[in-house]
Amino acid sequence: MSQKNPKLFISYSWSSPEHEEWVLLLATELRESGVDVVLDKWDLKEGHDSFAFMEKMVTDPEIKKVAIICDKTYSEKANKRKGGVGTETQIITPEIYQKEDQNKFVAVVAERNEDGQAYLPVYYKSRIYIDLSESDLYSTNFEQLLRWIYDKPLFVKPKLGKKPSFLSNDNPIVLGTTSKFKRALEAVRNNKEYTKGAIAEYFDTLVNNLEDFRLSKTKGEFDDAVIENLEKFIPYRNEAIELILAIAQYRDTQETRQQIHRFFENLIPYLYKPESVTSYREWDFDNFKFFIHELFLYAISSFIKYECFDSVAYLLRNHYYIERNSDYGRNVIIAFSLFSNDLISLKHRNSRLKLRRLSLHADLLEQRSKTSGLTFKQLIQTDFILYIRNCLDCIREEKYQDWWPETLLYIERHSGAFEIFARAQSIEYFDTIKEIFGISSKDDLVPLFNLYKENKLRVPSWQFTSFDPAILLGFEKLATRP
Repeated sequence: MSQKNPKLFISYSWSSPEHEEWVLLLATELRESGVDVVLDKWDLKEGHDSFAFMEKMVTDPEIKKVAIICDKTYSEKANKRKGGVGTETQIITPEIYQKEDQNKFVAVVAERNEDGQAYLPVYYKSRIYIDLSESDLYSTNFEQLLRWIYDKPLFVKPKLGKKPSFLSNDNPIVLGTTSKFKRALEAVRNNKEYTKGAIAEYFDTLVNNLEDFRLSKTKGEFDDAVIENLEKFIPYRNEAIELILAIAQYRDTQETRQQIHRFFENLIPYLYKPESVTSYREWDFDNFKFFIHELFLYAISSFIKYECFDSVAYLLRNHYYIERNSDYGRNVIIAFSLFSNDLISLKHRNSRLKLRRLSLHADLLEQRSKTSGLTFKQLIQTDFILYIRNCLDCIREEKYQDWWPETLLYIERHSGAFEIFARAQSIEYFDTIKEIFGISSKDDLVPLFNLYKENKLRVPSWQFTSFDPAILLGFEKLATRP
């Protein structure tokens, strides 16, 4: 027998012909799955010493696993140290309690009592068992048994990573938002009367104190300072995400969606030079551009996660007011796409360090998603939704495309339609999401595909990576089911 085939001994009671048949079938299934099963019916021959056989099977180093088949009779005999089961119990018990490796033995429950409690010997009561007593769970739990035998658990402990770099910052930036965040979060989750004020207080504090993150005089390479600054912002980003997720889950109202809209509106000045600054470089505000773009992606993703599509539509439909700006003039309103910006410092870093990355911006978004509370897959879906909405706005308003879906660089990890569009095969579900795109029917998407074919609308590509909007939309199946 190959060493890859584990050797297993089955300990059981001859409770009844039916139970013996059940054990024999289990042993056969295991043999057919590559397990070298040792069973008395096959391996204990006439004239053999049954005690010596049992002792060898339990203590033999070649026997890597022992399955204890537990039914009512086995448990009673084990507790009373009666018969062959009692003999095996006397051998097994010290092995379980005295050996360092306790992974050699497992109880397989074949029967439960009238109260639904598993029959287990007293010596095994505190240990985890595998339940094969229910026919509807048999196949799933048989897989569990196989995984235990082969030492291939379903859940594998991940490798220990590095301490997040923002925890190692010698000079952390303190925004003073934590107490206000906790108050706002508690108010949202418990529907307090002061919720509106608590949310406003938190957002206002974050907006006002974000000035502390401004990069002015930097030592060394500017892109190094940008990366360090981004790391320092992660705890505050996580606060904002957690609060917006809570708002989406517990308090999705016209009032709160308006508060979040105003929050992003108040962040806009950080995208550009302050009025007091006369000399600057285009990349001086790249850290703010990254923060705000990232927060906007997460805000939209939060509302999509909890299917708050009215809020998503509100944040995309209603433009953002800019009181004064040298690029736009005074008292203008701009679409959500102003939150998508080219980050020159990251491109410079890619070139300076010869990293040869297709997009450091996308890489950072992917890496930072691991501590966010939302998956990167959800971010990619949101980025695509914003891209499609921007394309539709370009048609309606006769303007150029200005939302670049950075995360779609990682689209090779996804195949087929995104979840929201897969669900929108249902006419009813499609009707709930169509407002996100400002459309009234599936047919309103058709002009997009014509313009893509004519190269009048761009489909992003990164060397050999691109995507088909129709596939990610699941267009053919949209609104086709009742």
